[in-house]
Amino acid sequence: MNGRLVILGAGESGIGAAILGKNQGWQVFVSDLSPIKEKYAAELQDHAIDFEEGKHSTERILAADLVIKSPGIPDKAPLIKQIIEKGISIISEIEFAYRYCKGEIIAITGSNGKTTTTALIHHILQKAGFDVALGGNIGTSFARLVAEKDYLYYVIEISSFQLDGCYTFKPKVAILTNITEDHLDRYEYKFENYIRSKFRITQAQSNTDYLMFCDDDPVTQEWINQIDISAHKIGFSIQHTLREGSWKEASNLIFKVHNNQFEMDTHELALSGLHNTYNSMAAGIAAKLMGVRKEVIRESLQDFKNLDHRMEFVATIRGVDFINDSKATNVNSAWYALESMTKQVIWIAGGVDKGNDYTLLKDLVRNKVKAIVCLGKDNEVLHQAFSEDVGYIVDTNSAEEAVNMAFNLAEKGEAVLLSPACASFDLFENYEDRGRQFRRSVLSL
Repeated sequence: MNGRLVILGAGESGIGAAILGKNQGWQVFVSDLSPIKEKYAAELQDHAIDFEEGKHSTERILAADLVIKSPGIPDKAPLIKQIIEKGISIISEIEFAYRYCKGEIIAITGSNGKTTTTALIHHILQKAGFDVALGGNIGTSFARLVAEKDYLYYVIEISSFQLDGCYTFKPKVAILTNITEDHLDRYEYKFENYIRSKFRITQAQSNTDYLMFCDDDPVTQEWINQIDISAHKIGFSIQHTLREGSWKEASNLIFKVHNNQFEMDTHELALSGLHNTYNSMAAGIAAKLMGVRKEVIRESLQDFKNLDHRMEFVATIRGVDFINDSKATNVNSAWYALESMTKQVIWIAGGVDKGNDYTLLKDLVRNKVKAIVCLGKDNEVLHQAFSEDVGYIVDTNSAEEAVNMAFNLAEKGEAVLLSPACASFDLFENYEDRGRQFRRSVLSL
Protein backbone atom coordinates (compact mmCIF):
# COMPACT_ATOMS: atom_id res chain seq x y z
CA MET A 1 0.00 0.00 0.00
CA ASN A 2 1.43 3.35 -1.08
CA GLY A 3 -0.69 5.49 1.24
CA ARG A 4 -3.54 7.96 0.79
CA LEU A 5 -3.85 9.51 -2.69
CA VAL A 6 -6.30 12.41 -3.15
CA ILE A 7 -7.23 13.50 -6.66
CA LEU A 8 -8.83 16.91 -7.10
CA GLY A 9 -10.95 17.07 -10.23
CA ALA A 10 -12.76 14.19 -11.93
CA GLY A 11 -12.17 14.96 -15.60
CA GLU A 12 -10.24 12.67 -17.96
CA SER A 13 -6.87 13.29 -16.26
CA GLY A 14 -8.30 12.79 -12.75
CA ILE A 15 -10.08 9.54 -13.63
CA GLY A 16 -6.97 8.20 -15.39
CA ALA A 17 -4.86 9.01 -12.32
CA ALA A 18 -7.44 7.39 -10.02
CA ILE A 19 -7.46 4.13 -12.01
CA LEU A 20 -3.65 4.04 -12.18
CA GLY A 21 -3.40 4.84 -8.46
CA LYS A 22 -5.83 2.05 -7.57
CA ASN A 23 -3.89 -0.40 -9.78
CA GLN A 24 -0.66 0.57 -8.00
CA GLY A 25 -2.05 -0.02 -4.52
CA TRP A 26 -2.88 3.53 -3.42
CA GLN A 27 -5.88 4.26 -1.21
CA VAL A 28 -7.60 6.63 -3.67
CA PHE A 29 -10.15 9.36 -2.97
CA VAL A 30 -11.46 11.62 -5.77
CA SER A 31 -13.02 14.99 -4.92
CA ASP A 32 -14.68 17.38 -7.38
CA LEU A 33 -16.39 20.66 -6.53
CA SER A 34 -18.60 20.27 -9.62
CA PRO A 35 -20.95 17.42 -10.56
CA ILE A 36 -19.03 14.46 -12.04
CA LYS A 37 -19.97 13.33 -15.55
CA GLU A 38 -22.04 10.16 -15.53
CA LYS A 39 -19.50 8.08 -17.50
CA TYR A 40 -16.68 9.06 -15.10
CA ALA A 41 -18.77 8.38 -11.97
CA ALA A 42 -19.60 4.95 -13.40
CA GLU A 43 -15.90 4.23 -13.96
CA LEU A 44 -15.04 5.18 -10.40
CA GLN A 45 -17.78 2.87 -9.12
CA ASP A 46 -16.60 0.04 -11.40
CA HIS A 47 -13.09 0.34 -9.95
CA ALA A 48 -14.42 0.65 -6.35
CA ILE A 49 -12.81 4.10 -6.00
CA ASP A 50 -14.19 6.39 -3.29
CA PHE A 51 -15.34 9.82 -4.54
CA GLU A 52 -17.40 12.91 -3.76
CA GLU A 53 -18.93 15.56 -6.02
CA GLY A 54 -20.29 19.06 -5.48
CA LYS A 55 -17.98 19.64 -2.50
CA HIS A 56 -14.48 19.27 -1.08
CA SER A 57 -14.17 17.51 2.31
CA THR A 58 -11.23 19.58 3.53
CA GLU A 59 -10.33 17.40 6.52
CA ARG A 60 -10.15 14.26 4.42
CA ILE A 61 -8.18 15.98 1.65
CA LEU A 62 -5.66 17.37 4.15
CA ALA A 63 -5.05 13.81 5.43
CA ALA A 64 -3.52 12.85 2.06
CA ASP A 65 0.02 11.60 1.56
CA LEU A 66 -0.03 12.84 -2.05
CA VAL A 67 -2.38 15.12 -4.01
CA ILE A 68 -2.89 15.13 -7.78
CA LYS A 69 -4.45 18.37 -8.94
CA SER A 70 -6.50 18.86 -12.10
CA PRO A 71 -4.75 21.24 -14.56
CA GLY A 72 -7.83 23.47 -14.40
CA ILE A 73 -7.44 24.27 -10.68
CA PRO A 74 -5.25 27.38 -10.16
CA ASP A 75 -2.49 27.41 -7.52
CA LYS A 76 -4.13 30.41 -5.84
CA ALA A 77 -7.27 28.40 -4.95
CA PRO A 78 -7.70 28.47 -1.12
CA LEU A 79 -7.74 24.66 -0.83
CA ILE A 80 -4.45 24.37 -2.77
CA LYS A 81 -2.87 26.93 -0.43
CA GLN A 82 -4.00 24.85 2.57
CA ILE A 83 -2.49 21.68 1.07
CA ILE A 84 0.83 23.47 0.45
CA GLU A 85 0.85 24.92 3.97
CA LYS A 86 0.35 21.41 5.36
CA GLY A 87 3.46 20.29 3.45
CA ILE A 88 1.60 17.74 1.30
CA SER A 89 3.17 17.14 -2.11
CA ILE A 90 1.03 18.23 -5.09
CA ILE A 91 1.83 16.89 -8.55
CA SER A 92 0.11 16.67 -11.93
CA GLU A 93 -1.36 13.54 -13.46
CA ILE A 94 1.48 13.62 -16.04
CA GLU A 95 4.12 13.45 -13.28
CA PHE A 96 2.21 10.65 -11.51
CA ALA A 97 1.86 8.58 -14.69
CA TYR A 98 5.56 9.03 -15.50
CA ARG A 99 6.50 7.35 -12.21
CA TYR A 100 4.91 4.10 -13.47
CA CYS A 101 5.72 4.46 -17.19
CA LYS A 102 8.15 1.92 -18.69
CA GLY A 103 8.11 3.11 -22.31
CA GLU A 104 9.92 5.90 -24.14
CA ILE A 105 8.12 9.24 -24.27
CA ILE A 106 7.86 11.90 -26.95
CA ALA A 107 6.26 14.96 -25.33
CA ILE A 108 5.01 18.01 -27.19
CA THR A 109 4.17 21.43 -25.77
CA GLY A 110 3.90 24.97 -27.14
CA SER A 111 1.35 27.72 -27.58
CA ASN A 112 0.34 26.52 -31.07
CA GLY A 113 0.70 23.45 -33.24
CA LYS A 114 1.18 20.96 -30.43
CA THR A 115 -1.98 18.93 -31.11
CA THR A 116 -1.31 18.53 -34.84
CA THR A 117 2.37 17.75 -34.22
CA THR A 118 1.43 15.15 -31.60
CA ALA A 119 -1.07 13.48 -33.95
CA LEU A 120 1.43 13.57 -36.84
CA ILE A 121 4.18 11.85 -34.82
CA HIS A 122 1.76 9.19 -33.60
CA HIS A 123 0.61 8.62 -37.20
CA ILE A 124 4.21 8.13 -38.41
CA LEU A 125 5.19 5.76 -35.57
CA GLN A 126 1.99 3.77 -35.98
CA LYS A 127 2.62 3.44 -39.71
CA ALA A 128 6.15 2.28 -38.93
CA GLY A 129 4.70 -0.53 -36.80
CA PHE A 130 5.64 0.84 -33.36
CA ASP A 131 3.72 -0.20 -30.23
CA VAL A 132 2.67 3.40 -29.57
CA ALA A 133 -0.03 5.20 -27.57
CA LEU A 134 -1.43 8.70 -28.17
CA GLY A 135 -2.72 10.91 -25.36
CA GLY A 136 -2.07 13.51 -22.70
CA ASN A 137 -3.83 16.79 -23.35
CA ILE A 138 -5.22 15.24 -26.54
CA GLY A 139 -7.89 12.61 -25.86
CA THR A 140 -6.87 9.86 -23.43
CA SER A 141 -4.98 10.85 -20.29
CA PHE A 142 -1.36 9.70 -19.94
CA ALA A 143 -2.22 7.98 -16.64
CA ARG A 144 -5.04 5.99 -18.23
CA LEU A 145 -2.69 4.85 -21.02
CA VAL A 146 -0.10 3.70 -18.48
CA ALA A 147 -2.82 1.92 -16.48
CA GLU A 148 -4.07 0.13 -19.63
CA LYS A 149 -0.81 -1.59 -20.59
CA ASP A 150 2.93 -1.08 -20.90
CA TYR A 151 3.28 0.50 -24.33
CA LEU A 152 6.82 0.72 -25.72
CA TYR A 153 6.25 4.34 -26.84
CA TYR A 154 4.00 7.20 -25.74
CA VAL A 155 3.35 10.35 -27.78
CA ILE A 156 1.76 12.90 -25.47
CA GLU A 157 0.67 16.50 -25.74
CA ILE A 158 1.25 18.51 -22.56
CA SER A 159 -0.12 21.92 -21.58
CA SER A 160 1.70 24.47 -19.45
CA PHE A 161 -0.79 23.78 -16.63
CA GLN A 162 0.19 20.09 -16.67
CA LEU A 163 3.90 20.94 -16.76
CA ASP A 164 3.50 23.16 -13.68
CA GLY A 165 3.02 20.00 -11.62
CA CYS A 166 5.93 18.06 -13.20
CA TYR A 167 9.30 17.56 -11.46
CA THR A 168 10.94 14.27 -12.54
CA PHE A 169 9.01 13.83 -15.84
CA LYS A 170 11.70 13.03 -18.43
CA PRO A 171 10.74 12.55 -22.09
CA LYS A 172 13.26 11.01 -24.50
CA VAL A 173 12.23 13.66 -27.04
CA ALA A 174 10.70 16.97 -25.93
CA ILE A 175 9.28 19.34 -28.54
CA LEU A 176 8.61 23.03 -27.95
CA THR A 177 6.63 24.20 -30.99
CA ASN A 178 6.66 27.93 -30.12
CA ILE A 179 5.83 30.35 -27.30
CA THR A 180 3.37 33.21 -27.66
CA GLU A 181 1.33 35.04 -25.04
CA ASP A 182 -1.42 32.74 -23.78
CA HIS A 183 -3.12 31.92 -20.46
CA LEU A 184 -1.58 35.01 -18.88
CA ASP A 185 -4.54 35.14 -16.50
CA ARG A 186 -3.09 32.01 -14.86
CA TYR A 187 0.45 33.40 -14.72
CA GLU A 188 -0.11 36.69 -12.87
CA TYR A 189 -0.19 38.39 -16.29
CA LYS A 190 3.60 37.89 -16.49
CA PHE A 191 4.77 36.44 -19.81
CA GLU A 192 8.02 35.29 -18.19
CA ASN A 193 6.10 32.95 -15.85
CA TYR A 194 4.37 31.31 -18.81
CA ILE A 195 7.68 30.96 -20.71
CA ARG A 196 9.37 29.27 -17.75
CA SER A 197 6.38 26.96 -17.44
CA LYS A 198 6.79 25.80 -21.05
CA PHE A 199 10.52 25.15 -20.57
CA ARG A 200 9.71 22.77 -17.68
CA ILE A 201 9.34 20.10 -20.37
CA THR A 202 13.15 19.82 -20.50
CA GLN A 203 14.00 20.34 -16.80
CA ALA A 204 14.68 16.66 -16.00
CA GLN A 205 16.19 15.68 -19.35
CA SER A 206 19.82 14.46 -19.57
CA ASN A 207 22.40 14.67 -22.37
CA THR A 208 21.05 11.44 -23.88
CA ASP A 209 17.66 13.11 -24.48
CA TYR A 210 16.57 15.61 -27.13
CA LEU A 211 14.91 19.02 -27.00
CA MET A 212 13.48 20.12 -30.35
CA PHE A 213 12.46 23.74 -30.87
CA CYS A 214 11.44 26.25 -33.54
CA ASP A 215 14.57 28.21 -34.40
CA ASP A 216 12.42 30.96 -35.97
CA ASP A 217 10.41 31.66 -32.84
CA PRO A 218 11.79 34.88 -31.27
CA VAL A 219 10.74 34.04 -27.70
CA THR A 220 12.29 30.57 -27.82
CA GLN A 221 15.49 31.99 -29.37
CA GLU A 222 15.72 34.59 -26.61
CA TRP A 223 15.21 32.12 -23.76
CA ILE A 224 16.84 28.89 -24.90
CA ASN A 225 20.30 30.01 -23.77
CA GLN A 226 19.01 31.48 -20.50
CA ILE A 227 17.53 28.17 -19.30
CA ASP A 228 19.76 25.39 -17.97
CA ILE A 229 19.26 22.63 -20.57
CA SER A 230 21.15 19.30 -20.51
CA ALA A 231 19.36 17.74 -23.51
CA HIS A 232 20.79 17.72 -27.02
CA LYS A 233 19.13 20.67 -28.80
CA ILE A 234 17.79 20.30 -32.35
CA GLY A 235 16.07 23.14 -34.22
CA PHE A 236 13.71 23.44 -37.17
CA SER A 237 13.51 26.54 -39.37
CA ILE A 238 12.14 27.81 -42.66
CA GLN A 239 14.23 30.99 -42.44
CA HIS A 240 17.79 29.64 -42.32
CA THR A 241 19.98 26.56 -42.72
CA LEU A 242 20.90 24.48 -39.67
CA ARG A 243 23.74 22.05 -39.00
CA GLU A 244 21.22 19.52 -37.72
CA GLY A 245 17.44 19.39 -37.64
CA SER A 246 15.10 20.49 -40.42
CA TRP A 247 15.14 23.52 -42.69
CA LYS A 248 13.75 24.72 -46.01
CA GLU A 249 15.68 25.19 -49.26
CA ALA A 250 13.53 26.54 -52.12
CA SER A 251 10.44 24.28 -52.00
CA ASN A 252 12.26 21.40 -50.29
CA LEU A 253 12.33 20.46 -46.63
CA ILE A 254 15.67 19.04 -45.49
CA PHE A 255 15.71 16.61 -42.55
CA LYS A 256 19.13 15.88 -41.06
CA VAL A 257 19.78 13.86 -37.90
CA HIS A 258 23.10 12.22 -36.92
CA ASN A 259 24.54 13.01 -40.40
CA ASN A 260 21.66 11.08 -41.97
CA GLN A 261 19.80 13.34 -44.42
CA PHE A 262 16.74 13.20 -46.67
CA GLU A 263 14.47 15.76 -48.30
CA MET A 264 10.87 16.23 -49.28
CA ASP A 265 9.01 18.75 -51.44
CA THR A 266 6.63 20.94 -49.40
CA HIS A 267 3.99 20.45 -52.12
CA GLU A 268 3.84 16.77 -51.12
CA LEU A 269 2.79 17.57 -47.54
CA ALA A 270 -0.76 16.57 -46.63
CA LEU A 271 -1.14 19.71 -44.50
CA SER A 272 -0.92 23.16 -46.07
CA GLY A 273 -0.04 26.51 -44.52
CA LEU A 274 3.08 27.90 -42.88
CA HIS A 275 2.20 26.57 -39.43
CA ASN A 276 1.74 23.05 -40.76
CA THR A 277 5.14 23.17 -42.45
CA TYR A 278 6.64 23.68 -38.98
CA ASN A 279 4.46 20.88 -37.56
CA SER A 280 5.58 18.50 -40.34
CA MET A 281 9.25 19.39 -39.80
CA ALA A 282 9.03 18.72 -36.06
CA ALA A 283 7.21 15.42 -36.60
CA GLY A 284 9.69 14.27 -39.25
CA ILE A 285 12.73 14.91 -37.04
CA ALA A 286 11.12 13.28 -33.99
CA ALA A 287 10.34 10.17 -36.03
CA LYS A 288 13.90 10.08 -37.40
CA LEU A 289 15.26 10.29 -33.83
CA MET A 290 13.15 7.22 -33.00
CA GLY A 291 14.69 5.32 -35.92
CA VAL A 292 11.83 5.45 -38.43
CA ARG A 293 12.88 4.97 -42.06
CA LYS A 294 12.74 8.06 -44.30
CA GLU A 295 10.33 6.33 -46.74
CA VAL A 296 7.79 5.82 -43.96
CA ILE A 297 8.19 9.42 -42.73
CA ARG A 298 7.71 10.81 -46.24
CA GLU A 299 4.66 8.63 -46.91
CA SER A 300 3.11 9.50 -43.52
CA LEU A 301 3.52 13.25 -44.04
CA GLN A 302 1.79 12.81 -47.42
CA ASP A 303 -1.26 10.84 -46.27
CA PHE A 304 -1.99 12.33 -42.82
CA LYS A 305 -5.62 13.39 -42.30
CA ASN A 306 -6.01 16.62 -40.33
CA LEU A 307 -7.76 16.56 -36.97
CA ASP A 308 -11.26 17.82 -36.27
CA HIS A 309 -11.59 21.55 -35.50
CA ARG A 310 -8.13 22.42 -36.93
CA MET A 311 -8.54 24.18 -40.29
CA GLU A 312 -11.11 21.50 -41.05
CA PHE A 313 -12.97 22.01 -44.34
CA VAL A 314 -16.70 21.59 -43.60
CA ALA A 315 -18.54 22.34 -46.86
CA THR A 316 -18.91 24.65 -49.86
CA ILE A 317 -22.41 26.08 -49.98
CA ARG A 318 -23.45 28.22 -52.95
CA GLY A 319 -19.80 28.92 -53.69
CA VAL A 320 -18.86 29.85 -50.09
CA ASP A 321 -16.29 27.70 -48.26
CA PHE A 322 -16.81 27.02 -44.53
CA ILE A 323 -13.71 26.21 -42.43
CA ASN A 324 -13.76 25.04 -38.81
CA ASP A 325 -10.69 26.13 -36.84
CA SER A 326 -12.36 26.11 -33.42
CA LYS A 327 -9.10 24.84 -31.86
CA ALA A 328 -7.63 28.34 -32.43
CA THR A 329 -8.03 29.52 -28.84
CA ASN A 330 -5.35 32.23 -28.97
CA VAL A 331 -4.22 35.08 -31.22
CA ASN A 332 -1.25 33.24 -32.70
CA SER A 333 -3.41 30.30 -33.81
CA ALA A 334 -5.82 32.71 -35.49
CA TRP A 335 -2.85 34.44 -37.18
CA TYR A 336 -1.76 31.15 -38.77
CA ALA A 337 -5.32 30.45 -39.91
CA LEU A 338 -5.78 33.87 -41.51
CA GLU A 339 -2.28 33.75 -43.01
CA SER A 340 -3.10 30.49 -44.82
CA MET A 341 -6.35 31.81 -46.37
CA THR A 342 -6.26 32.55 -50.12
CA LYS A 343 -9.85 33.88 -50.39
CA GLN A 344 -11.61 36.91 -48.88
CA VAL A 345 -12.71 35.95 -45.39
CA ILE A 346 -15.77 36.41 -43.22
CA TRP A 347 -14.06 35.80 -39.88
CA ILE A 348 -16.02 34.36 -36.93
CA ALA A 349 -14.09 35.24 -33.76
CA GLY A 350 -14.54 35.81 -30.04
CA GLY A 351 -15.26 34.04 -26.77
CA VAL A 352 -13.44 34.28 -23.45
CA ASP A 353 -10.62 36.78 -23.92
CA LYS A 354 -7.47 35.73 -22.02
CA GLY A 355 -5.81 39.14 -22.13
CA ASN A 356 -5.28 38.97 -25.90
CA ASP A 357 -3.21 41.50 -27.82
CA TYR A 358 -4.81 41.67 -31.26
CA THR A 359 -2.23 43.99 -32.88
CA LEU A 360 -0.52 40.94 -34.42
CA LEU A 361 -3.64 40.35 -36.54
CA LYS A 362 -4.33 43.89 -37.76
CA ASP A 363 -2.44 43.69 -41.09
CA LEU A 364 -3.99 40.34 -41.97
CA VAL A 365 -7.46 41.62 -41.08
CA ARG A 366 -7.00 44.72 -43.28
CA ASN A 367 -5.82 42.59 -46.23
CA LYS A 368 -7.95 39.48 -45.99
CA VAL A 369 -11.05 40.05 -43.85
CA LYS A 370 -14.25 41.50 -45.32
CA ALA A 371 -16.31 41.32 -42.10
CA ILE A 372 -16.01 40.04 -38.53
CA VAL A 373 -18.82 38.08 -36.92
CA CYS A 374 -18.27 38.12 -33.14
CA LEU A 375 -19.30 34.97 -31.28
CA GLY A 376 -19.23 35.55 -27.53
CA LYS A 377 -20.99 37.13 -24.57
CA ASP A 378 -18.70 40.18 -24.47
CA ASN A 379 -17.25 41.34 -27.79
CA GLU A 380 -16.19 44.86 -26.83
CA VAL A 381 -12.47 44.09 -27.08
CA LEU A 382 -12.84 42.83 -30.66
CA HIS A 383 -14.79 45.95 -31.63
CA GLN A 384 -12.09 48.17 -30.14
CA ALA A 385 -9.29 46.21 -31.81
CA PHE A 386 -10.65 46.07 -35.38
CA SER A 387 -13.28 48.79 -35.88
CA GLU A 388 -10.84 50.78 -38.05
CA ASP A 389 -9.55 47.78 -40.00
CA VAL A 390 -12.73 46.16 -41.31
CA GLY A 391 -15.94 47.52 -42.78
CA TYR A 392 -18.40 45.47 -40.77
CA ILE A 393 -18.41 43.95 -37.26
CA VAL A 394 -21.53 42.30 -35.87
CA ASP A 395 -22.34 40.49 -32.59
CA THR A 396 -23.96 37.04 -32.33
CA ASN A 397 -24.75 34.76 -29.39
CA SER A 398 -24.84 31.26 -30.86
CA ALA A 399 -23.07 29.17 -33.49
CA GLU A 400 -26.26 29.02 -35.57
CA GLU A 401 -26.70 32.81 -35.49
CA ALA A 402 -23.01 33.34 -36.35
CA VAL A 403 -23.12 30.93 -39.30
CA ASN A 404 -26.32 32.45 -40.69
CA MET A 405 -24.94 35.98 -40.36
CA ALA A 406 -21.62 35.02 -42.00
CA PHE A 407 -23.42 33.27 -44.86
CA ASN A 408 -25.54 36.38 -45.49
CA LEU A 409 -22.39 38.52 -45.62
CA ALA A 410 -20.39 36.17 -47.86
CA GLU A 411 -20.40 36.13 -51.63
CA LYS A 412 -19.54 33.33 -54.03
CA GLY A 413 -15.77 32.70 -54.04
CA GLU A 414 -15.29 33.85 -50.41
CA ALA A 415 -14.77 31.83 -47.24
CA VAL A 416 -16.26 31.76 -43.75
CA LEU A 417 -13.58 30.97 -41.19
CA LEU A 418 -14.28 30.06 -37.56
CA SER A 419 -10.95 30.82 -35.86
CA PRO A 420 -11.98 32.39 -32.54
CA ALA A 421 -8.62 33.47 -30.98
CA CYS A 422 -10.40 32.98 -27.64
CA ALA A 423 -11.49 30.24 -25.25
CA SER A 424 -15.00 28.85 -25.64
CA PHE A 425 -16.36 28.62 -22.09
CA ASP A 426 -18.79 31.56 -22.27
CA LEU A 427 -21.17 29.90 -24.72
CA PHE A 428 -19.86 26.35 -25.17
CA GLU A 429 -18.64 23.38 -23.15
CA ASN A 430 -15.22 23.44 -24.88
CA TYR A 431 -13.67 24.14 -28.29
CA GLU A 432 -14.89 20.74 -29.60
CA ASP A 433 -18.46 21.62 -28.69
CA ARG A 434 -18.05 25.00 -30.41
CA GLY A 435 -16.65 23.27 -33.53
CA ARG A 436 -19.41 20.66 -33.60
CA GLN A 437 -22.14 23.31 -33.30
CA PHE A 438 -20.48 25.34 -36.08
CA ARG A 439 -20.32 22.27 -38.33
CA ARG A 440 -23.93 21.32 -37.60
CA SER A 441 -25.12 24.87 -38.32
CA VAL A 442 -23.22 24.96 -41.64
CA LEU A 443 -24.62 21.62 -42.78
CA SER A 444 -28.18 22.74 -41.96
CA LEU A 445 -27.98 25.87 -44.16
